[in-house]
Amino acid sequence: MGTRINLAETYHFRVAGTRLTVYKKRGESYEHVLMKALGFVLYLPHFPLLEVERRIGLRYKPDLIALDEQGKADFWGECGHVGLRKVGWLAKHSGARQIALFKYAITAKHFIQQVQDEVEPKYRPAGRLTLFNFAPLIVHEINPQHQEEINDIPPEWYERYDI
Repeated sequence: MGTRINLAETYHFRVAGTRLTVYKKRGESYEHVLMKALGFVLYLPHFPLLEVERRIGLRYKPDLIALDEQGKADFWGECGHVGLRKVGWLAKHSGARQIALFKYAITAKHFIQQVQDEVEPKYRPAGRLTLFNFAPLIVHEINPQHQEEINDIPPEWYERYDI
């Protein structure tokens, strides 16, 4: 019998009265996991069928995804260290009506300029591509071990930018 290797830690959050389970894989930070949960809270009211880390048969597996009635990406969310090449691919090939990037304590102005240089304007019409830059304080505000309910996100936890 082989030894089972635990490749992920499990975190549980309470969102809108239900339990949200998010897995932290080897190499991922807790901030990455937390941004998935916070992104879920931000977009669940707009996309009630929002899911975490569901494969949809494309090159990349989204951190957050909501599909339309035809099974196409309506919303795509990426958290953490998403590269510019991936952002470009998502804008061009994902077909998502909305794409949100959830980052942790970055220099937003620099990142936005890089995305604008990478992604042609026709792939980032107004309202399609959004950056959420979370403040470092979020790490100390939510403890998944306490299973506290997260229903809304205070505005001081992040800055939002349309790209």
